[in-house]
Amino acid sequence: MEIEKEVKKMTLGHEFGAGAACLKCKDKCEGFELHFWRKICRNCKCGLAEHNVQMNSEENKKVGKLFEDTKYTGLIAKLKTDGVPVYRGNAVTITLGGPATAQIVLPGSAQTVLPASVTATVPHTTAAGSVPSAAASGGTASVPSAAPSGGTASGGGVQPRLAGVALVKANAPSVSVNTTTANVVPLAKEAPLKSVTYEWAPPVANKYVAVRYIELLPPEKRPVAGTEGAAYRRQQMARQLPEHDQDPTKCHELSPAEVKQMQQFVRKYKDEALGIGDVRLPEEMALIQAAAGQGGPGAAGAAGPGAVGVKGAAGITGPGSTSAGAAVGTTAGAMGAPGAAQQSFSCRHCNQPMRVGDPAVYAERAGYDKLWHPACFVCCTCNELLVDMIYFWKRGKLYCGRHYGDSEKPRCGGCDELIFCNEYTQAEGQNWHLKHFCCFDCDLVLAGETYVMEQDKPVCTPCYMKNYAVKCSGCGEAVEPEAQRVSYGEHHWHAAPKCFKCSGCAKVLMGQRFMAAQGRLFCSVECKKNTPA
Repeated sequence: MEIEKEVKKMTLGHEFGAGAACLKCKDKCEGFELHFWRKICRNCKCGLAEHNVQMNSEENKKVGKLFEDTKYTGLIAKLKTDGVPVYRGNAVTITLGGPATAQIVLPGSAQTVLPASVTATVPHTTAAGSVPSAAASGGTASVPSAAPSGGTASGGGVQPRLAGVALVKANAPSVSVNTTTANVVPLAKEAPLKSVTYEWAPPVANKYVAVRYIELLPPEKRPVAGTEGAAYRRQQMARQLPEHDQDPTKCHELSPAEVKQMQQFVRKYKDEALGIGDVRLPEEMALIQAAAGQGGPGAAGAAGPGAVGVKGAAGITGPGSTSAGAAVGTTAGAMGAPGAAQQSFSCRHCNQPMRVGDPAVYAERAGYDKLWHPACFVCCTCNELLVDMIYFWKRGKLYCGRHYGDSEKPRCGGCDELIFCNEYTQAEGQNWHLKHFCCFDCDLVLAGETYVMEQDKPVCTPCYMKNYAVKCSGCGEAVEPEAQRVSYGEHHWHAAPKCFKCSGCAKVLMGQRFMAAQGRLFCSVECKKNTPA
């Protein structure tokens, strides 16, 4: 009965996406038809990701299984019907903007419109190059309210908060700012609300930090619903996290010993390598580490991705948290404890400094003394953005799931699965299961057979002659792979007297000077002129 269930599952799996159009081959593909072990379409040889198949539910199940039995179970939910773990992701619609809001922007920052309902106090800053304050003696500068009838600035009682964009709510009393270069930017009273739907956003409580994170990604890779960035995310989800790297039921005919080895491999990387990036503000992280009295790696490790309301030893609210009266906004200034020296932060990937107030990505397994620009949080092998910030940490480097697997086990060039058996073959710079070193077109096992490599795939001689061989411009027959030939531009000839000869006088041109015109050979200009077109 159990075997019948597994066979039924495999059948349903191969029916999934059947007939879907290929986005790459267009009309050349008759529709998606999954090869029974190659993970590609039988018709066009493209993968499932290149076809117009809605994979959201399947991908969510795959990632849900990846996070099962890990510390990241908070990111998954189990279906009531069959208990299958499903990745909840973080698809959100964020609305920014609002009426009657004035914004204080610290120097060098992008102006972000925030809702009028959010009121923020202004932090003390140590920004260099500040403009003269209202007080000649360098005292506190009075910042007027954006409302025409705004009152005068209050003198004191303003406590520093962890925020870089300070807001002054219209019709509310002004607040005092220590000598700074902040400027008040009044907004239109009827500023339109702008809603953007993201297929994924970092799981932080402060949505402005999430939006700023996405803004720092390359435009073509931002996961905005309905854009090329969303398509890129889906393709990378399929590419970076192959389900056959973690689920034995998705592999082709594993032996019981191979299943056991795979399960041990999966358990090992879940315990030692798997992680999710943590978006935080470097200035806040520094304060948390200082408050905890642990400036070294992992000082803030107790606060996982998207932690809300994490507090340090001194009661400082952690990154990604909000509290009553706290400023909510995109940071844009040098935030530090009052009187503390300014601290700089550099990206581990590019070694360039972090822009003050921009969020960074941390990896708990790397230690919280290391941080990355959002666009630099990439796999060390393929250099692609780590999808949904899911990473694998090994020997001081970040990997995507696929290339972490490649660094641990050989991968079969035929089925794309990791190899867990002791016997396999190596050919053409790739590794192969013995049963999978087959013709890419007809699946003929090539052990002891002559084959030709075509686009890095082995092809048997009959399939090569039928599908790939060039035609001789002399005799019109296909040129055998082992035959000598002469090529000129897009034309080819058998290197034989009967084929490589002058089209005018039939002079054999092997080792002779010649000229070619419209696929025909000539020994001289005279022969070309005298030969009918």
